[in-house]
Amino acid sequence: MSFEATITSIHRMTPRVKQFVVERDEPFEFEPGQHTNVEFEQENPDEDEDAEVSRPYTATNTPGNDAITLAIKRYDDGTASVYMHDRDPGDTITLAEFHGELSLRDTDEDVVFVSTGTGITPMMAMLKQYLEEGTGEAHFLYGEKNQENLMYRETLDQLASEHDNLSLTFSLSDEDWDGRTGHVQDHVEDVLDDLDRHFYVCGVPQMVVDTKEHLADLDVPEDQVFSEGWEDGEVED
Repeated sequence: MSFEATITSIHRMTPRVKQFVVERDEPFEFEPGQHTNVEFEQENPDEDEDAEVSRPYTATNTPGNDAITLAIKRYDDGTASVYMHDRDPGDTITLAEFHGELSLRDTDEDVVFVSTGTGITPMMAMLKQYLEEGTGEAHFLYGEKNQENLMYRETLDQLASEHDNLSLTFSLSDEDWDGRTGHVQDHVEDVLDDLDRHFYVCGVPQMVVDTKEHLADLDVPEDQVFSEGWEDGEVED
């Protein structure tokens, strides 16, 4: 079932990412990590009818409020991302009910969140839930190309300062800096004392597949690694 919601504020996070606060008259209910879909019609010059567009985006906040936050990266050849980046505060958009397989399985387990790019969005929601409900240690690994494109860094630093059970690792693939460099998943065994934890992974399909393979090489059981689940089919052998 689809419903309408209103964009109440827009904040530019990085040169290509905007955060949208979207509100409606009743609370949003979902499992942190799940996604909604932005739905709209786009003119199709080759057809008599407009084309229906539906693209998934994940709320970065926890449920139970009448507002959600969506962080959306604009792609020049994109459809929904361009549509959203052209919106203004006060505009109404159509959203679908939340769904998806990525959510916390057990808040009593130690957890590791591994993400790159906008794959950080479900991780932010799940991290906030874990810091509210979890009883173990959380390690958050996030990779980007450069510091300019790091999302939610100030928020993560603030959360780490408030919660002794949260550790952060940032890694940049295209910039020399004082922190770690290269693929973020390659640092898993360097920053963890042990690997007996639940791992949550999100990013472009190749990164997710590579991370799951790397964890398998480190003898992390498959039933301790969680992702959306569709990534394997998107990566060619």
